[in-house]
Amino acid sequence: MRDNQVQGSRRKAQGLFCLRLAPCVLRLNRGFTLLELMMVLVIAVLGFAALGMKLSSGHSATEHQRAARDIVSALRFARGQALMTHQDRAVTFDLAENTYTVSGRERMFEIPQSIDLTLITAKKELDGEGQGSIRFFADGSSSGGRVKLEQDGRAWKVDINWLTGLIELEESDASD
Repeated sequence: MRDNQVQGSRRKAQGLFCLRLAPCVLRLNRGFTLLELMMVLVIAVLGFAALGMKLSSGHSATEHQRAARDIVSALRFARGQALMTHQDRAVTFDLAENTYTVSGRERMFEIPQSIDLTLITAKKELDGEGQGSIRFFADGSSSGGRVKLEQDGRAWKVDINWLTGLIELEESDASD
């Protein structure tokens, strides 16, 4: 045996390595017990139930945010059209019906009735019948203003800069 060790060390010196293989020990996997499988299923069902409750409770908040983002998208579209066509474009809000339209398009967009809509804009953009507009001019500027969407104590504010026509979306408390 000592002779093998000496030969092994000589082989290391020459750059060869002697590998010693250990006997392989096989362990039998007996699987899971019925109790373990049942516990995993119970935990999975509880997890999915909690996830379902969380998703269903956030529906109104998601709807609120989606409405705000849709308005921002419509305002940005109107600004882009004004810049490209060199003609004024407006987004007109009907506060009584909770709807809005974009000039040059026939479609009327609806805002859920559970959301309170407030519009602050230039006096000349107000109609006496509960309608008002945010107008974008050919140079990219706008009449300016704010659209506020309130629901359940939360608010989304859409601010339109009159000089640059840039549109910003901000979430806040309804009291702000």
